[in-house]
Amino acid sequence: QVQLVESGGGLVQPGGSLRLSCEASGFSLAFYAVGWFRQVPGKERELVASITSGGITNYADSVKGRFTISRGNDKNTVYLQMNSLKPEDTAVYYCARGYGQSWHMGAQYWGQGTQVTVSS
Repeated sequence: QVQLVESGGGLVQPGGSLRLSCEASGFSLAFYAVGWFRQVPGKERELVASITSGGITNYADSVKGRFTISRGNDKNTVYLQMNSLKPEDTAVYYCARGYGQSWHMGAQYWGQGTQVTVSS
């Protein structure tokens, strides 16, 4: 069974950090592009970071220099390190697996999401 499970969300103060994890089961993430998205009520889901199977990363302008996407040594986990968090980063964060090695065909599978709240 193909499954993606996110973890690591929570409540953090502005300026703080969180690390989100996306763990796959039923397939190996190593062969696919992976993206981290976020969504707030009433808005479209936004791609904030992606990584190809070869390790090429891409970031939304709003998170460049603050967020880092990376693959775990086990090759079946992808992380999103979020530093210098701002209240506008508050959202439900989803990981997704692409159809192939790069992201040009979009997402095939989605996780259930994890809530990130940045507030004092």
